[in-house]
Amino acid sequence: MPIRGEPSTEDVKRVLNEQNPWFQTGNVPDAMAKTVERSLGQNLWKAVLRNDPRRFHVIIGPRRVGKTVVMAQTVRHLLANGIGPRRLFFLRLDHPLLLQLPLGALMRILTRGGSPAPTLESPTFVFLDELVYATDWDLWLKTFYDEQHPVQIVATSSATAALRQKRPDSGIGRWEEQYLMPYLFTEFLDLMAAAPELPIADDFHETIRALIDMPALDPSVVGVVAELRRVFVLAGGFPELLLRIPKNDEASLILESQRILRSDAVERAIYKDIPQAFSVDDPMMLERLLYVLAGQNTGLLSPTNICKEMNQMSQPTFDRYLSYLERAFLVFTLPNYSGREPTIQKRGRRLYFVDPAIRNAALQRGLAPLSNPTEMGILLENMAASQLHALAIQSQVRLFHWRSGNDEVDLVYSHPEHPLAFEIASSASHSRRGLVRFCEKHPRFRGRCYVVAPDAQALKPEDADAGVGTLPLDLFLLATGRQAEAALRARLAC
Repeated sequence: MPIRGEPSTEDVKRVLNEQNPWFQTGNVPDAMAKTVERSLGQNLWKAVLRNDPRRFHVIIGPRRVGKTVVMAQTVRHLLANGIGPRRLFFLRLDHPLLLQLPLGALMRILTRGGSPAPTLESPTFVFLDELVYATDWDLWLKTFYDEQHPVQIVATSSATAALRQKRPDSGIGRWEEQYLMPYLFTEFLDLMAAAPELPIADDFHETIRALIDMPALDPSVVGVVAELRRVFVLAGGFPELLLRIPKNDEASLILESQRILRSDAVERAIYKDIPQAFSVDDPMMLERLLYVLAGQNTGLLSPTNICKEMNQMSQPTFDRYLSYLERAFLVFTLPNYSGREPTIQKRGRRLYFVDPAIRNAALQRGLAPLSNPTEMGILLENMAASQLHALAIQSQVRLFHWRSGNDEVDLVYSHPEHPLAFEIASSASHSRRGLVRFCEKHPRFRGRCYVVAPDAQALKPEDADAGVGTLPLDLFLLATGRQAEAALRARLAC
């Protein structure tokens, strides 16, 4: 007998049949899995199937980046590799009936009655969409892992805010967070069949040097890449939008993308995800803060000035609300590099949007940046930062900026063995002073600093003035994207 108020086992089985069409057909419909696969969709199934060391997987990232699609693609790969359809359960946990059922009760239904019975070596694969809808989901996952239930779990969440507020020890050694960020520029070029072949080394520093040494790209290829970059910085890296809008209609792609992003990525995060996770009483103030931050994109944060602009918002409230926006994958901040861990968090942070298109959607900028060189320069710096941020996440390297007096460096990639520093500029004639001063204070970066600009030539530091190399912006974006894809494959041991 079910507990009073819980759905019956028969009701749950009916929902399972509705949500898992491969029970009848043996195949995942293209409408669920899509035929275009991102790197995570191509490789996650290998780690899930190998399961050594044993780990669950939680896919986190902004709305609209394809987390649910990656799970469906993982199901498709597992079916193709001999896993029986009745061992693969895909559950949308926001379903009204499933909301009534504790995860423990749901798991009992999934793992009982099978023939043969599931084991740790031959588990039931359970895919949980929007995991945070389940009450005490972290304790249940801990229980399933510690008590060695015969399940392998993959889940999604659009709000790392909800994940981070849970008991911090629950996931240690039990599940891995798989970050799925907006499209890398290289993924967009692949989608448009315009990506050139590039040599990729084991580390980012050697990849850059290899790209500088390779023969120059054909001018026609360079022109196509530059034009697509101009569209990408405004339309954003959200696959569902890029796949559904005609590729030859630039204005429609940009405007429709911004409209949908404002509705789904911005407003749903502010009015649904964050309040659900943190019980925010005034989401309109949170939205207003996002607008203020959008006006300071790529700049140093001044909490005092922002609090004044926000009608005397208190500093603790500002810090708390900013952390919510970061955890909902709308923005990220870079601390000031010091070389000494105790002083890292004591100095100013620089703000970027996870994707510059989210900033444009929040401000409803439309096509205006296309005719505003200053604003486009800010967006291109944000694009460079967000692509390097994605690489830093996949390679598990810390990313900083640096400022000392009037000297500054935009991006410091603090790899323990192969560090790099970049100044993102609108022109190759940009001053090298900040990078030179940075190397004087932090000698481990000597020979590893670059000015990145659209009109720059590819030069190694030892061949350039002041020991500062130069990189074309698009070459930097191509290198960053391909390196991030390689880092993801390496991290999944694929």
